[in-house]
Amino acid sequence: MILLLRHGETFWNRERRIQGHTESALTPQGERQAAAMARLVADLIKVEPGDWTLITSPIGRARQTADFVADATGLEPDVDHRLSEICCGEWEGQLWADISRRYPDAAGTGDQFFLAPGGETYDDVMGRASDWLGSLPPEPGRRVIAVSHGVWGRLLRGAYAELDRTATVVLPTPQDAVYRLQNGQIDRFDCEPVE
Repeated sequence: MILLLRHGETFWNRERRIQGHTESALTPQGERQAAAMARLVADLIKVEPGDWTLITSPIGRARQTADFVADATGLEPDVDHRLSEICCGEWEGQLWADISRRYPDAAGTGDQFFLAPGGETYDDVMGRASDWLGSLPPEPGRRVIAVSHGVWGRLLRGAYAELDRTATVVLPTPQDAVYRLQNGQIDRFDCEPVE
């Protein structure tokens, strides 16, 4: 079983600014989302006995979210670079509105992240996600909590469910939900609303 969550809202998420590998801290709303996801994770692992591992992307917003999970579960987070968000090359730090004006073909396709000059491709990120997935212990004994990012989480779920690219790139990327990947099935658990 994998419990997968995306980091809480960041200041750049709020501004609709492209983050990629660039740092942007959680907003107060993002901290509340991270705390709510952490409580949900703690509840989910209580009913699933086993030796749980907490793994996080090295990027600050994911690590900050993982710290909430660590506090709620008592687990110490391990860092794995394969969980890093897509590198968006020259687009990092820019507003999506500006990118959409300059690259109208990129807007709203689901593939827009993979078009950034100097950034990673779909195959690059899918390779990292698939490699990480393949390195985990087999089911049913697998007990992993993964804290990552929107694009990476999409591709992990796509790899797990063996979805094609078209279906993968449009998967939702909530910042207030936990996905459970177990026995070939993906279930979404929404957190209580936070204001």
